[in-house]
Amino acid sequence: MIRSPSRDAAVLVATSFVVLFQELALIRWTGAQVRVLAYFPNVILISAFLGLGVGALLARRVRPLLAWWPPLLALAAGAAVAMSRVVFTQEEVSEHLWLLYYDLPKNAPIVHGVRLPLIVTFIVSAVSFVPLGQIVGRQLDLFRECGASLAGYAYDLLGSLLGVVAFAALSFAEAPPWLWFAAIFAVAAVFLRRPLPLAVGAVCCVATLCIVYAGDLADAWSPYYALRKIDLPAGDGFLILANGAQHQYAAPARRADAVHSAEAALQRAAHHYPYSLLPHPPARVLLLGAGSGNDAAVALDEGARQIDAVEIDPVILEWGRFHPDRPYADPRVRTINNDARSVLNHGHDRYDLIVFGALDSMTRLSALSNVRLDNFVYTRQCLDAARQRLAPGGGLVLYFAVSSGYIDEHLRMMLTSVFGAPPSVAVFQRFRIYLAGPAFAGVGPRAPQPVDASLVPTDDWPYLYLRGRGVTPFYLQLIAVFGGIAVLAVALAAFPGGALRFNGLMFFFGLAFLLVETKSVTEMNLVWGSTWLTSAVVFGSILAMVLGGTLLMRTRTLPWRVAAGALIAAMIVNYLTPVRAIVSTSAPLRLLLSLLFVGVPVFFASICFALRFREEDATDAAFGWNIVGAVMGGLLEFSSMAVGLKALTLIALAAYLAAFAVVRWER
Repeated sequence: MIRSPSRDAAVLVATSFVVLFQELALIRWTGAQVRVLAYFPNVILISAFLGLGVGALLARRVRPLLAWWPPLLALAAGAAVAMSRVVFTQEEVSEHLWLLYYDLPKNAPIVHGVRLPLIVTFIVSAVSFVPLGQIVGRQLDLFRECGASLAGYAYDLLGSLLGVVAFAALSFAEAPPWLWFAAIFAVAAVFLRRPLPLAVGAVCCVATLCIVYAGDLADAWSPYYALRKIDLPAGDGFLILANGAQHQYAAPARRADAVHSAEAALQRAAHHYPYSLLPHPPARVLLLGAGSGNDAAVALDEGARQIDAVEIDPVILEWGRFHPDRPYADPRVRTINNDARSVLNHGHDRYDLIVFGALDSMTRLSALSNVRLDNFVYTRQCLDAARQRLAPGGGLVLYFAVSSGYIDEHLRMMLTSVFGAPPSVAVFQRFRIYLAGPAFAGVGPRAPQPVDASLVPTDDWPYLYLRGRGVTPFYLQLIAVFGGIAVLAVALAAFPGGALRFNGLMFFFGLAFLLVETKSVTEMNLVWGSTWLTSAVVFGSILAMVLGGTLLMRTRTLPWRVAAGALIAAMIVNYLTPVRAIVSTSAPLRLLLSLLFVGVPVFFASICFALRFREEDATDAAFGWNIVGAVMGGLLEFSSMAVGLKALTLIALAAYLAAFAVVRWER
């Protein structure tokens, strides 16, 4: 049978597109339907790697297409119909799951613990990616037979890059989830040719789209949340639900406003409290996490003359224009749709009052990290940046819903280390107000707060919600379960009769690259802000850099020793370079340094990979072991809770050195 190279390339690009697109779609869909999954998006990430790796190892033995649709349908239905109606409760405070099941009835079933939905989702998600891994592995093997292994890998990278770009575009357009899944099925038609797979796919496609459409209760999908707006009677404002949980309450905030609920009265009293302690109204106010407008309405009512209201979510910011007091329509208010940390890092204005609103998030930073959207806001470096933006005599106000004593201690220690004195703390039922800076110097009470530097969250260890440095038993158990499932799945796929041997080189390459990718995305969100666009651009840039290195190796070969030495040197330089050196530079220089900081190690890593990949006799198995290594890298990423983010570079470097040792041993 004569094969068409263009057809093979189209199938590989389409499959890789679907892999990345499906991964991102499942992270958003399952996280919105099952609250607990929003805190663990890397469950989908690691399961996707596992499914792809197992599929690649099975590429020569099983025809996959019929097995793809049912798991995807089961995952969409299980999230929307079954698990979304269950209250999963946390077992330990260290799990830092602030799960508010506002949209569920009081008689909803309760399951104590969150392991069940995590493990079930991990398994079903992995199974849904196995057929895609088989297709990718088979196509790569076809390119190897034609003597074009690197060309096949380049097409794989191109499809992945297009998947990231396409999903980012749909996120920017605030497209509903049924459209995400429709895009998956539409592109899948490229590699569905036989009548039976087409028929089964069509049935599952219609069923999945119906379930997703019916299960979508959101009024809008911002880049961060599935949002609902619930108007309250008697002019009491409206509620905003994020992923089904009560996220914000836009209530009348002026002292002269009439309120009809105890919650609205409490909220108004708490927001006005810091202003009552000031000797005179603040001229300039910076609101971080301005949300739907409560803080802006209060600041206007207290006589502020200029207000900068910063909110990361564009939909919430837009809905704030319907606040009962209409604060965003006032010419004294300037709305800024950006990340709070980015505004502090790169702005130059001074303020009499800086207010950290309810910034604790209900989602994660990205699909590639354990770090939450808000973690880089609650670090010593961020608070120090805020201190530097205070005008002489200015003050800082920080609101937080404290659920445990050690979180309170972390916040007190951070503020003490930054301002040189313990903060004053006021308690308003569910949350506390921390007051610091010269404006509140005479306000009490101020309990002495010893500072333990190892427990103060920093940009390298941004884990406010953990009791201390270390991987908690909860996470260790998850790692053990996911690792056990991965080992069993790989054993079943790779070792029937010893058909496939362990490829240590590709395994260590995958492990190291996942850690480098994770750390790079996390640190670039720190440099440029924790917005969806930053994550998409950085992730896309990494894939583009890998693609560029791979294409370069097709036309001009770099000696192995040179590439390996350059990679080691780049990793060492990356580790020794402090991220704050990039954060504090001008925008053009920051862009250049960011490209060098992230791009150079990735570029040389892609060259080393390409040099060895084209020599592999079984590219499907090599790809499979590379992806399995990425699974282990995803599990090792949890170690940052103990050793910090920068230490991930050393772990990745150790993995690359292990890969180089394998090459030397084989020679």
